[in-house]
Amino acid sequence: MHLAPDTHSNVISKSISFGGGISTYRGLLKIVKGAKGSVSHVQCDALMPDNISHANTVPYIKVNEEDVTLGHEAKVGRISEEEIFYLMSRGLTVEEAINLVVQGFMEPVTKLLPLEYAVELNKLITMEMAGSLG
Repeated sequence: MHLAPDTHSNVISKSISFGGGISTYRGLLKIVKGAKGSVSHVQCDALMPDNISHANTVPYIKVNEEDVTLGHEAKVGRISEEEIFYLMSRGLTVEEAINLVVQGFMEPVTKLLPLEYAVELNKLITMEMAGSLG
């Protein structure tokens, strides 16, 4: 919500769907009348390590001011067989290769967290994915 002039926001949404999971980003960005000079960027990234999962992006952007800068981007992708093959040729198992790609995908978020939380998040992702792929 941009309620005053010259406000800035950056919304980053990252999701990982696997095992037939479905992720949906549904967010509201609102810039009210009088919030001139507001700047906002919404970024939605989704990763699906398998071929049976889905990701949806449903942004809701309501702008009631003319003098604003606004951007939205969405990237949805799967892990390519070439990526997995390359990592496996370096000695990783399929599960380790996929986990490494997922950790890299999440790195922009984990690097912003305190170290203790980043380590726990990486452990949680590894545990959640263990045995669910392949």
